[in-house]
Amino acid sequence: MAKSAKSTIFFCQNCGYESAKWMGQCPGCKEWNTFVEEPKKPAKSAARAGAGYAVAAGLRPSSGALAGRGRSVAISEVELSDEDRTTTGIGEMDRVMGGGIVHGSLTLVGGDPGIGKSTLLLQVCRNLSAAGVSVLYVSGEESAGQIRMRAERIGTFTDKMLLLCETDIDIISGEINDKKPDVVVIDSIQTMFSEAVGSAPGSVSQVREITGALMQIAKGLGISIFIVGHVTKEGTVAGPRVLEHMVDTVLYFEGDRQSSYRVLRGVKNRFGSTNEIGVFEMRGEGLREVENPSEFMLEGRPKDASGSVVSCSLEGTRPLLVEIQSLVTRTNFGLPRRQATGTDFNRVNLLMAVLEKRCGEHLGDCDAYVNITGGIKISEPAIDLGMVLAILSSFTGKPLPADMVAFGEVGLSGEVRRVSRADIRAAEAARLGFKTVVVPESCLSDVSKIKGIKVIGVSNVSEAKDKCF
Repeated sequence: MAKSAKSTIFFCQNCGYESAKWMGQCPGCKEWNTFVEEPKKPAKSAARAGAGYAVAAGLRPSSGALAGRGRSVAISEVELSDEDRTTTGIGEMDRVMGGGIVHGSLTLVGGDPGIGKSTLLLQVCRNLSAAGVSVLYVSGEESAGQIRMRAERIGTFTDKMLLLCETDIDIISGEINDKKPDVVVIDSIQTMFSEAVGSAPGSVSQVREITGALMQIAKGLGISIFIVGHVTKEGTVAGPRVLEHMVDTVLYFEGDRQSSYRVLRGVKNRFGSTNEIGVFEMRGEGLREVENPSEFMLEGRPKDASGSVVSCSLEGTRPLLVEIQSLVTRTNFGLPRRQATGTDFNRVNLLMAVLEKRCGEHLGDCDAYVNITGGIKISEPAIDLGMVLAILSSFTGKPLPADMVAFGEVGLSGEVRRVSRADIRAAEAARLGFKTVVVPESCLSDVSKIKGIKVIGVSNVSEAKDKCF
């Protein structure tokens, strides 16, 4: 009797690698324990994917959307116009996306549950529909009545915005082909399914198949599509990692649910910078832009308190002043406790080791807590000098001047190294009323041109300690 073909296949959740059997380590991405078993995709689905989902579903590219399909053209022959981007009506989001929505693009928006992803996209839909742009909002999680209730809180919507509560990609693609909207929002990718795939919605196969279908629709019809994606406990979008490789732009919506502060961060952007951030405040009527985040971050800063210093980080082209707080105290246990919020925990341990070795400070028997206020996460090494001064201030009990800003990268030898765009950072500090700025000595020539602020150059952490305390 002939042996029946295996009806299941194994997928790597991280990179999408396929295998006929389970393996402990993925040969593609070298990650461990990422394989999951799912039903094998039917042959008709593979044929449809090979022919192009948009064509198989009856969709045809609009004029100019796929001009030159099937033949190569010189890149100099491709014409661009100002109409290739559409503004969202939200300045902070346009900044992160590189100036607006690119026609025919596929954008993934990820974030924790309840952080405000759907609210943000609903506000974008409201602004676009008010500007005469046709929008289709597809929801697989809420009913039309629930979306209308949330929309009433945000504002008035025009008839240019359409709602579709559906999870079947075939029905959704048919509606897109019929209505031909300019922008489509899919909320969320984990609830969508294709009958051609036998696994449950949200599985590796389903997410990859649905994303491929939406990509064909976006490129074939020139429609801009936003995909909402849930995140795992590690903070990455649930589903295969290949999802982020397939889309054009990946945006993460971050923040503490107990705080009104939200940050929209670009992780991948084929049409702009990935260093920009957008800052929002969650209110009863929706999300409000924070046009001056430095002032917002420094509200309520304590005066004449030890362990507090202001530093400057550069997010894309925007300087951002943040308060760094530190609490250093003798431990009552054999093993000191160390904790970092908003910055890298290992970086804090490294800087404390530098203080032990280069400044002679005995911190080995002390508990240490470092916090970046406002709930923002910063990984730029330019705030190293600020963290060093905050730790020294708390350890010695001596407060730093309230009108002082410090920034610079600290090396393992205790040297304070140059940072990029020091002039922009110092100018932002002067604009907000700070009188003194502590910078790496190599940046003195850049910052000396800033008027109305005293500049202190330091070459190592010992010199910074002597000049600031």
